[in-house]
Amino acid sequence: MKNLRYRQYRDRLMEMLLVAATIIVLVPLLIIIVHVVVNGFSALNWEFFTEELGSPSRALQERPTGLVHTIIGTVVVDFLALAIAVPVGIGAGIMLSEYPEHMLNPTLRVMNDTLNGMPAILKGLFAFVLIVKPMGTFSGISGAVALAFVMLPIIARTTESALLSIPWTIREAGLAIGLPRWRVVLSTVIPAAKTGLVTGILIAFARAAGEAAPLLFTSFGNNYLPNHWSGFILEPVDTLPQRLYSLAISPYAEWHAMGWAAAILLLGFVILCFTAARLATRKRFKT
Repeated sequence: MKNLRYRQYRDRLMEMLLVAATIIVLVPLLIIIVHVVVNGFSALNWEFFTEELGSPSRALQERPTGLVHTIIGTVVVDFLALAIAVPVGIGAGIMLSEYPEHMLNPTLRVMNDTLNGMPAILKGLFAFVLIVKPMGTFSGISGAVALAFVMLPIIARTTESALLSIPWTIREAGLAIGLPRWRVVLSTVIPAAKTGLVTGILIAFARAAGEAAPLLFTSFGNNYLPNHWSGFILEPVDTLPQRLYSLAISPYAEWHAMGWAAAILLLGFVILCFTAARLATRKRFKT
């Protein structure tokens, strides 16, 4: 009985420690969220979503200003980066998991780990040399390439893990009926692992969406809407992380409030992506 009672007390103690650790993690996060919402909610008005920022004189003249160009630019750059990173990242994950004996895999794994551990600002500098200098101008496409470098190692690693979780008997069944190996991967393995793939893509997307450092050397920023939709790709374009940084260091109180409002949008976007990833993971475990 004493031994049983001792184990019960120890179990309750460990449970209390886990609850305390959870509270220690959640309290700072809640403080940050509340602080951002309190400071930025007043700037979330109709003009914020419909007007462009313009020059500082526009704010001094109390003319309506907003971040419509920033919101659109963020959507364009982020989804363009996703379109670049997903095929390459999934392809790298397939190579690592389905062709472990390939001679390129050791080099590919080292490159993936190096890219994953590299500071995001270096990825921005690499995109600057690769895209900005040849083009002779900052652009949305260069920002998308920089963010794609942020997403690539995450997508590759999660793809490898998701594919390795699929039993090898599924592959053997496909090979047994005469399908080539690439067709087995595309037709049976990837559909079976689609929940894990979607989870990895969402996590990588949320990770890249909050990066500002790579965009300072690539998309650069812009206070105005471009004259044509192609300007979001071929010209300097504004994004929420980069604009949040520039608004935070500006000398205007109105721009500070808009910076907090931009932080609300960015924080909500990241929370939405991670929530979707968690829901996808939960569904995966249920199935």
